[in-house]
Amino acid sequence: MKNVRSPIIKGVLLLSVCALFALYPASTVFAQTTTVKVEPSTTTPRVGETLTVNITISNVQNLFAVDVTLRWNNSILKVLTNTSLLGVESHPNGVLHETVNIAQASASQEIGEYTLVATSISPAYGFSGSGTIASLTFNVTSLGHSALELETELADKPASGETANLISHTDVPSSVDVSIPEFPTLLAIVALIVFATGTIAYSRKYVKKMPSKP
Repeated sequence: MKNVRSPIIKGVLLLSVCALFALYPASTVFAQTTTVKVEPSTTTPRVGETLTVNITISNVQNLFAVDVTLRWNNSILKVLTNTSLLGVESHPNGVLHETVNIAQASASQEIGEYTLVATSISPAYGFSGSGTIASLTFNVTSLGHSALELETELADKPASGETANLISHTDVPSSVDVSIPEFPTLLAIVALIVFATGTIAYSRKYVKKMPSKP
C-alpha cells in the first residue's frame, strides 16, 4: 500500500522552508544596528594637506535630536571649517527633518573639540535612514598620530504628551597618522644630480690643491 501521508508531509515541509526564506530579509533589516561613525577622507594624510572628516549616521529610526562631540589632537590637526548638515529638505545627504533648532554648533582649536546639539521642532517628522550629520575640514600641521574620538547621544520623536527616548546605537571613532610629504621623483633626481656634480667639482678642486709628491 502506498503511503498517502508522505506527499502531505513533504508539502508542509516545503511550505515551511519557503516561509523561512520569505521572513529572512525582514529579520535581517530589523537586526541592523544604528551607527554613528567618524569618516576621514584619508587615514594617512601628509603635512600641509587638507583633511575632511565626516560624521555620519546609518540605520536610524525616528531620529529627532542629536548631541555630537568630536575630539582631535590639536597639535596635529587645525580645524578650518565646520558645517552641520541638518534638515534634509535643505541638505539631501543630511539628517533630521526641518524645522531644526541648533542649540550649539562650535569648534574649538584650543582644546581640539567640536560640539553639535540640535533638535527638530514639531510638527517635523522623525528622521529614518542614513546621512551625514556634520562635515569638518582640517589643515594637517605636523607629523604624528591623532585619534578622532566620538561621543554622541540620539533621541527619538516622542508621542504626544510623552518624553523622548534615547536611541541605542554604536559610536565608531577613527584616527589619522600624518607622514612627511612625498618628495616628487623628478625633483629628487635633479637634487641628486646637483649634489653629485657639486661633490665631483669639490673633489677635483681639492685634489688640485694637494701638494704633489717630490
